[in-house]
Amino acid sequence: MTKLNDTIHRVTQRVIENSRGSRSAYLELMQREADRKPEHKDVACSNLAHAFAGALEDQDAMKAGRGPNIGIVTAYNDMLSAHQPYGRYPDRMKIFAREVGATAQVAGGTPAMCDGVTQGEDGMELSLFSRDVIAMSTGIALSHQMYDGIAALGICDKIVPGLLMGALRFGHLPAVFVPSGPMPSGISNKQKQDTRQKYAAGEIGRDALLESELGSYHSPGTCTFYGTANSNQMMMEMMGLHIPGSAFVQPGTKLRQSLDRAAVHRLAELAGTSERTLAKVVDEKAIINAVIGLLATGGSTNHAIHIPAMARAAGIIIDWNDLAELSSVVPLLARVYPNGLGDVNHFHAAGGMAYVTRTLLDEGLAHSDILTVWDGGMEAYTAEPVMEGDTLAWSPVSESRDDAMLRPASNPFLPDGGMKLVTGNLGRACFKSSAVARERFTVEAPCRVFENQADVVTAFKAGELDKDVVVVVRFQGPRANGMPELHSLTPSLAVLQDRGHSVALVTDGRMSGASGKVPAAIHCTPEALGGGPLSLLQDGDVIRVCAETGALSTTADLSSRSPAPDPVSEWGVGREMYRMLQTQADGAEKGASAMLASAGL
Repeated sequence: MTKLNDTIHRVTQRVIENSRGSRSAYLELMQREADRKPEHKDVACSNLAHAFAGALEDQDAMKAGRGPNIGIVTAYNDMLSAHQPYGRYPDRMKIFAREVGATAQVAGGTPAMCDGVTQGEDGMELSLFSRDVIAMSTGIALSHQMYDGIAALGICDKIVPGLLMGALRFGHLPAVFVPSGPMPSGISNKQKQDTRQKYAAGEIGRDALLESELGSYHSPGTCTFYGTANSNQMMMEMMGLHIPGSAFVQPGTKLRQSLDRAAVHRLAELAGTSERTLAKVVDEKAIINAVIGLLATGGSTNHAIHIPAMARAAGIIIDWNDLAELSSVVPLLARVYPNGLGDVNHFHAAGGMAYVTRTLLDEGLAHSDILTVWDGGMEAYTAEPVMEGDTLAWSPVSESRDDAMLRPASNPFLPDGGMKLVTGNLGRACFKSSAVARERFTVEAPCRVFENQADVVTAFKAGELDKDVVVVVRFQGPRANGMPELHSLTPSLAVLQDRGHSVALVTDGRMSGASGKVPAAIHCTPEALGGGPLSLLQDGDVIRVCAETGALSTTADLSSRSPAPDPVSEWGVGREMYRMLQTQADGAEKGASAMLASAGL
């Protein structure tokens, strides 16, 4: 077995030590929950009748207690393309469960926002906190205590983190995450990007832009760029929560259905045992593996917020220092759009997660000895699923099939994972360098300060930003307005950059996992609301953002300034219902969760 990289070992041990008290408390709680989980024979008959009433052909089996009962928590809706395939999953999963003497019930549903639909709109202000709502919805679904295992159906941005956070509070049960897969490839990502920039520059009209977008997002399945949704699926593989190799198999295929069947059969096998409960599978090493996978594949910056939140739900403490230190030794192995031209289908065809896992383990860059839902630890995840006639099998992947898309850890695209921590007198922020040309790693220029993204676009169209500039968009943090993504700014800023200007973005908001080539210091904490450093900036202050030295600073003297007044909270699109979550949220580096903060986690 290859020796684990020293830095990865050191960071892992630090996370274990920092988590010692909280992790111990979590595991003790899970043991108590396992001990007190009611047997059906001890539950009142009226309670059981309510639980069994809608089970139809499974009623007799459930009354007799002939096998485990699987609780399905689904984030299905058919507005979100990635989740549209889930509409028929429960009926199929019930059949799969009966094949092995088990039963299955939909325990409950969760919301499932599409950030692509709300991008740049007011509804995006609900997006991050939908993660807490999803976690609480998962808790409500599982609180009936009628289940022996958890099948989690979710794909996209806040949905998988929310499902995992909620399920972890029922970690005395086994759980398997069941993806539905990406849509087939549409127009090339370069063509889509070029069309967006032409529209931002006024060179084409709305009709041409819409046709381009429909050519990209065209059918059921996950969007094919490597954003937060597909990064979620990568992480579930690296944590051992999927059936091996199931992340990027397309919907509607024989292989997809066979993997779904295997997930139900495996969950039925694990149910009622204590061998591979969710609490045991999601430990410190699994969380570190998720970070390593994120860095090695150039995944979404949103996970700099989601990983600390998911970890906390399991009693594990990890911060941006840990992520940055891991990034210094984990090489970039994949070039998937927006970090390259190919999409996740090309990535999967090149060897995908099986090859990434294989080469990371070979170089001692991931934990091989974690407990997974499948037998064999992480070694099982170095093979890709295939159909041999009607039989599901796995074939080892030892080589990349396209070195323009996927390379070995011994010969990577970049020597580091491209997730930088930048700090200074403006706070702490994340800088995703893997998609940025190295000559743009440092930007020093006068700033222009905005308090909403619409004003940035207005200024761009008026020609006010046609120069070297650091665009500051403040009051976009969790407590200010829910920390919306600012991805809709990317085309405008990219146009300025392509005109030869030195351009960067600094914000306490988020950027999408699809954001790319423009240097950006994001998730800046402390946020501007309440007097954070960004609230002290004025137009013309010179700001330096540097991924090389880790600088986020201004030469302006902020000590004598008063902060800009906090903005008035907006109403409409349901935003007023989320004020409780905003006011109680903690900082971005802790995961920006009101639920976890209020629970003392």
